[in-house]
Amino acid sequence: MYTLVTVLIFIVCVLLILIVLVQNSKGGGLASNFQSAGQVMGVRKTADFLEKATWSLAGALLFLAIVGTAFIPRNMGGEEQSRVQKQIENAVDPNQVPNFPTSAPAATTTAPAATDSAK
Repeated sequence: MYTLVTVLIFIVCVLLILIVLVQNSKGGGLASNFQSAGQVMGVRKTADFLEKATWSLAGALLFLAIVGTAFIPRNMGGEEQSRVQKQIENAVDPNQVPNFPTSAPAATTTAPAATDSAK
């Protein structure tokens, strides 16, 4: 389901980009090519359609983004952790004071090796 929502988000993004690129900041855009008065979609109707399509696609993108967070695959098993979490737990603190030995190591007493004294 997460893959489906992700694909829908990409489709909505591409359509939103195309709709915004077709628009003109002054209100001309796609309608500027249709100057005759006998057109089915006049200048104003084309601008209204593009504006409604922009708002609809923006709303759909917001909705799909929120729905997409609900379908993010999560591991319910407690055994597996993310790599980032493992790195955080195993990280060495750079501000930690090193533990140096405070006393000399205990001297070990060993018996002298047996030597051959009959030479």
